[in-house]
Amino acid sequence: MRVGPVRSAMSGASQPGGPALLLPATRGNPAKRLLDADDAAAVAAKCPRLSECSSPPDYLSPPGSPCSPQPPPTAPGAGGGSGSAPGPSRIADYLLLPLAEREHVSRALCIHTGRELRCKVFPIKHYQDKIRPYIQLPSHRNITGIVEVILGETKAYVFFERDFGDMHSYVRSRKRLREEEAARLFKQIVSAVAHCHQSAIVLGDLKLRKFVFSTGERTQLRLESLEDTHIIKGEDDALSDKHGCPAYVSPEILNTTGTYSGKAADVWSLGVMLYTLLVGRYPFHDSDPSALFSKIRRGQFCIPDHISPKARCLIRSLLRREPSERLTAPEILLHPWFESALEPGYVDSEIGTSDQIVPEYEEDSDMSSFFC
Repeated sequence: MRVGPVRSAMSGASQPGGPALLLPATRGNPAKRLLDADDAAAVAAKCPRLSECSSPPDYLSPPGSPCSPQPPPTAPGAGGGSGSAPGPSRIADYLLLPLAEREHVSRALCIHTGRELRCKVFPIKHYQDKIRPYIQLPSHRNITGIVEVILGETKAYVFFERDFGDMHSYVRSRKRLREEEAARLFKQIVSAVAHCHQSAIVLGDLKLRKFVFSTGERTQLRLESLEDTHIIKGEDDALSDKHGCPAYVSPEILNTTGTYSGKAADVWSLGVMLYTLLVGRYPFHDSDPSALFSKIRRGQFCIPDHISPKARCLIRSLLRREPSERLTAPEILLHPWFESALEPGYVDSEIGTSDQIVPEYEEDSDMSSFFC
């Protein structure tokens, strides 16, 4: 993937031992800050690592425990009460306006053109590791690319194209999608995952919220982030990391203390996503973490009658307990459901009322760690 220009936020500043992966930094405008939020605390992950929670290690902790979601810290100098977002700041040619609903992400408005981007801020010592997958991955229309990188004294400001909302929120607002629309959007999701797998990248924490719309018409999707991905060597996709959202986690991650196939685990998550698009709820859901993981381990789920036979077939080809029996991401794209659902004149079943819709994410909810 071609990365946009890299420059310093300070006029004439140079970066000692500059980035080995990127073009040399060029001169930029002085960074004139309205408010200094440079020392903002690092963001805590919304989904806790399964291995860090209470015994047994693959169980989530009960509400109120150290593994429960914590509110984001208030940035120094931000003002306001607890949980206040930092104020606006200026970096080179951009005015940064923090997004309250997305930690460590800001709207970036170019003061000369009015163009809007998204900006993520990383400690300068670690930013190359964060953006390495973007550099390794060839460009793809369904994967967000880097527009520009601006280096400050202690932070790296990485700019991406703006988005128009995420898939989780969209499905929740629609209850569930008709098969024609689901096929069109899911094909883009799978295309992004297949491209990553073919380029030696495993995504890991796959979920609907990670896919965002590229346009206001909400017809084009792209993978929003590559920061939590795994770069693998050759065909060995064995992983031991157990970071992920409980609703999407695969049985083998819960059942093993060793390694598992990262690509196969991604495919399981794709199965959860497809089921959720068509049904309007997760295939495995329970308010009790022990019961939830028990259902996932058994791999037993019910597909409503309104789902077409070919869609049922594809769901069952993805949500298989045995990882080796699942389709690969490139094989999913060959499934006949896409062709039939996208044919002109395809008739879908009536949209009914789901018995449990995709839950809304609430930062202060005890259950927020389940539905990410």
